[in-house]
Amino acid sequence: MRKFVTSLFALILSGLAGGLAALWLAIATNANSEYILVFMVSALVTIVATVVFFIAQFVPNPQRAINLAGLVGITLFVLAGIGLIAWTFSQPPGKAQWSGDLPVGAGLILPSIATVIVQWLFVGWRVRRGLKAEAGAGA
Repeated sequence: MRKFVTSLFALILSGLAGGLAALWLAIATNANSEYILVFMVSALVTIVATVVFFIAQFVPNPQRAINLAGLVGITLFVLAGIGLIAWTFSQPPGKAQWSGDLPVGAGLILPSIATVIVQWLFVGWRVRRGLKAEAGAGA
């Protein structure tokens, strides 16, 4: 039950963090309807991250699995961001759409990183607390 509640609260907190990051970016870039995609992807990343971290709690060494899931998730989105920036700068000067592509790309990457970080910190903290409680009860 503890693992389910941990994942539920992580879902809520990371969804809030990702949504706030996307909202802040939408306001900062004066975005319009193109940010609908950003909010949809933010919700999808939150659900996928919750499932990954939920499963990581059931492996024999949950703290290591959670750290690995967090590092892989952050690395994935950082590499996607670098790829997006490289693709944007590789466009010919006449066809570069700086005002349209880059804010949406940043909106896809930054809220996703915020979501994974909140999941990683919260689930890792709860698992460490649970392991300490089990070790204290067994002694």
